[in-house]
Amino acid sequence: MGETLYSSSFQPDPRSALDVLAFVLTPIAAFANAEDPDELEAVAELLGSAKAEAIERWYLLATGDRSN
Repeated sequence: MGETLYSSSFQPDPRSALDVLAFVLTPIAAFANAEDPDELEAVAELLGSAKAEAIERWYLLATGDRSN
């Protein structure tokens, strides 16, 4: 396992369209080792659902729908 090159205490705001958009548009390679196809595949699977959830949460918060 490699060493941590960057760490941040940044907490994205699920109500911020800009924060959600930045997360959704960030390439998978930013979250995984681009030279490891197995890692890229695993991260892509996890991020796919996480990105969909981020969009859904933002939409619900933006429209004021608190039923979910």
